[in-house]
Amino acid sequence: MSNGQLAATHSKELVWGSSGPALRGHVLGYRGFMFGARGPGRWLVAPDGVVKVVLGFSGPLIVGDAVRPTRPVTAISLISGVHATATVGEHAGPVHGVTVLLTPLAAYRLLAVPMAQLACRNLDMAELFGRRLRRFVGSLAEAPTWGSRFALLDGVLTSRLLAGPQCSPELTWAWRQLHRTAGRTSVRRLAAGTGWSDRQLERRFLEQVGLPPKSLAQVLRLQAALRYKARGMTWAEVAAAAGYHDQPHFTRSFKAMIGCTPGRFPATRAEAGRGGPLDSLPDQFTGELPYGRATVVSRLCKTP
Repeated sequence: MSNGQLAATHSKELVWGSSGPALRGHVLGYRGFMFGARGPGRWLVAPDGVVKVVLGFSGPLIVGDAVRPTRPVTAISLISGVHATATVGEHAGPVHGVTVLLTPLAAYRLLAVPMAQLACRNLDMAELFGRRLRRFVGSLAEAPTWGSRFALLDGVLTSRLLAGPQCSPELTWAWRQLHRTAGRTSVRRLAAGTGWSDRQLERRFLEQVGLPPKSLAQVLRLQAALRYKARGMTWAEVAAAAGYHDQPHFTRSFKAMIGCTPGRFPATRAEAGRGGPLDSLPDQFTGELPYGRATVVSRLCKTP
């Protein structure tokens, strides 16, 4: 479908694809998107500990912080680093592109810059990469299918990953430990496990993850809480299951990270909508899809 055809429809298409075997554990997946609505779209994304690279073929996105009053970024292609607070995004017209979802450790190896430079920020990729970006995005846009686009990304990312700096084994262990326990491991225990001081641990996290370990733990605990809620728990049950001291503690933390109370969150999410270019992959997507397969999750109201 051409951009002109896309602009004339009220369509929405979301496609998920797995990364190639060499990228498993580094590239969490690809999210193809195509929104052809004439009117504006808006979406809210909770912090999730993932770095997202949006490679846009058409139409700018407007992305900002849902909690802190920072100036939003308007860009067709952008990088969204690991965030400690929710992100809000908008598009005023048709948009089309693909999002690459990376672990922060993979982003560190691929981009070869300290992750603290990306953390809690959304950056216009055109300002960072210029002509090189335009050529590559043009090749992606011209590829005939989502599967061929994902395969092209596989090749480029694999070569860059192999050429990039290695992450510290101690840092990798600490990062995995936080994920394994859904953020319920203390900084002191992580430091003891790595043999570093608390300060050394924080410096390494800022360099190779972007957030200090305590902040990442809060993000992972919030994500666990949202998963518990999706299973039908009450907010009080969620607070206990996710390891918060009590419900007031949970409410304070939730509001500081999302910008609203837990009770208000469903309505806020409904008002903003879901399924934007910066959403994470669905929980059921964990890399089991066979290489080369693309799964169309949503293709709605498409007209000729």
